Amino acid sequence: MPTPDKQLSAEQSRQIADTIREELARRRISRQSLAELAKLSLSTLEKVLGGRRPFTLATTVRLEQALGVSLRKTPEAPASVAAVNGEVAPDGLGAYSRRAVAWIEGTYVTVRPSFGDKDAIFAYRTEITWDTAASSLVFHESERQDAAFTQFGEVAVPNQSRHIYLVTNRHGQHRLITVAHLAISGEMYGIITTLLAGRGSLLTPIAAPIAYIPIKMVANPTFGRISSDDPNYTLYRQHLRRTTDESFALFLPG
Repeated sequence: MPTPDKQLSAEQSRQIADTIREELARRRISRQSLAELAKLSLSTLEKVLGGRRPFTLATTVRLEQALGVSLRKTPEAPASVAAVNGEVAPDGLGAYSRRAVAWIEGTYVTVRPSFGDKDAIFAYRTEITWDTAASSLVFHESERQDAAFTQFGEVAVPNQSRHIYLVTNRHGQHRLITVAHLAISGEMYGIITTLLAGRGSLLTPIAAPIAYIPIKMVANPTFGRISSDDPNYTLYRQHLRRTTDESFALFLPG
């Protein structure tokens, strides 16, 4: 007989519901979008968030995978154990220690060309933080005009290439961003490779330059589709051009 799905306690369910609501508000994504990402029915999600049904382990795991965050609190480990096991990333991400990559953590204004308007720039917020449960850096996007396409995932920092990789893997569908980091000023420049959504179910591979600007470098950041009349347009365009002008990324002619 199949093993019944474990139900979490009322306190655990309340804490997980609070965390999910905070994530939804921070990323500005709908419950419907989250339900689709987690492959849950909207009815199930509404019931667990409203406290009308306890969270199960299977439901929680699906939501953790969809959000890219740990929803279950774990007991604090002794300092010696945490230092050895909890602050070193898996080998597949570069086996880096938290101390070695602390300079990458922070909030960035992310800019790339708009896929829908050749003269505009698309801007949004990206946070890179240390996830204790995953024992690695993770990234989360927000302030995206197309909230349904908000990305989140793991950060790889292999010593060999000295580049940084922001990797989204959702059910085998990948998006990869490869950037170089300026150690002193903190900007990152590189390439995004993703899929362009067209009519209906049409998806087309696309690559473009991308820049991450530490948010402290932008006095009043603006997000969304940035046109030439936006006060940050010139600044964003300058950073975006550095990607190719200074050969942080190369695009070869066909």
